[in-house]
Amino acid sequence: MSDASDERGTRDEHTPRLVYDDDCGFCTWCAERALEVGEFEAVGFSELTPDQRARLPADYETSAHLLTDDAVYSAGEAVEQALVRMVPELDGVVSELREFELYREVREGLYRWGADHRDWWGKIVSATPPARE
Repeated sequence: MSDASDERGTRDEHTPRLVYDDDCGFCTWCAERALEVGEFEAVGFSELTPDQRARLPADYETSAHLLTDDAVYSAGEAVEQALVRMVPELDGVVSELREFELYREVREGLYRWGADHRDWWGKIVSATPPARE
């Protein structure tokens, strides 16, 4: 059994899966950094199983996702959940912030801005995307 836990403190039977665009150098770089620090299984869009794909939203290719045994987190919330799993000390502060609509709006807005500028970010930090190997 994995030691991974969600914000409610429940244990996941399986390692959380970080679902990302494996045809994007910046996205691949981000996934690699998350794997260095946290306990995740990285799954590129091109590697999704039918069961994993069925759990994702219809527009899944527009953002990253974190799949746990009992939840699917997308976009900014997926990054937030991954960060809390990598740095558990953030959990208390993030739990409080989640109570505020403004925080959730800013979180998602920042995620969307970053995702919409992946080409630019990829000029700064990048890794060879698995889908291009």
